[in-house]
Amino acid sequence: MRVKEALNLAKSELKDCENGSSVARILLCNFLNFSKEELFLKDNEIFDFSEYFTQIWRFKNGEPLEYITGKASFYSLEFDVFKGVLIPRPETEILVDKVLDVAKGFNMPKIAEIGVGSGIISICLALNLKNALIKSSDISGVAIENATKNAKKFGVSDKVELFNCSYLDEICGQIDILVSNPPYIANEYELDKWVQNEPKTALFGGVSGDEILKEIIKISSLRDIKILACEMGYDQRESMQKELGNFNYKAEFYKDLAGFDRGFVAFKY
Repeated sequence: MRVKEALNLAKSELKDCENGSSVARILLCNFLNFSKEELFLKDNEIFDFSEYFTQIWRFKNGEPLEYITGKASFYSLEFDVFKGVLIPRPETEILVDKVLDVAKGFNMPKIAEIGVGSGIISICLALNLKNALIKSSDISGVAIENATKNAKKFGVSDKVELFNCSYLDEICGQIDILVSNPPYIANEYELDKWVQNEPKTALFGGVSGDEILKEIIKISSLRDIKILACEMGYDQRESMQKELGNFNYKAEFYKDLAGFDRGFVAFKY
């Protein structure tokens, strides 16, 4: 079958999926190891596309694109993403920017991350903060393996220390800034079939969804962490403002590109 025929057939197969045409093209480029330009220039070449259509079927049946390709774009970089690890979202780039901004006030910021996942936040911070010391945790061994691989890929293994633990249980010493994109979805919230294939422990934060965020605020206060930066659910501003106030944090909330409340940077007073 020719390249253009395979692409048209795949687009037809995914016509009822959101961004189906784009997914078909991305999977074909990944399958053939072609750039977008090569896909156009070599559209008459003939290949065996049986494995490609297996990937199309996998996506159509709910396997996320990033798990099929093993890759995700974040902060203009391409990260490896393992199955069983949360897939990076564009809105989390805002959280990185917020932390970079407050870290400018420190000569050698000591940063901790709870829930490192594939390592996107810690690695982007390490790449953009020359003197930062970063310690990052995750309860998932798969996530630690994924973050370790990405840290090596981007040459920051010496700046990002990884801990397979809950919260800050094995992270000692002073912390200037704590950052986290924790699970914050309510347990009963209905997700689409693609998101349902991501790890539930990285998505669901409890009955209300904000329970883990509240625990992070409590831990931050107990550890006397001066700055706390977190992503949160679009409907959690009120509960977060109250909880942060209870522990003597003053919060600055920010919105995502869609205009929804998406996170906060809080300062202990």
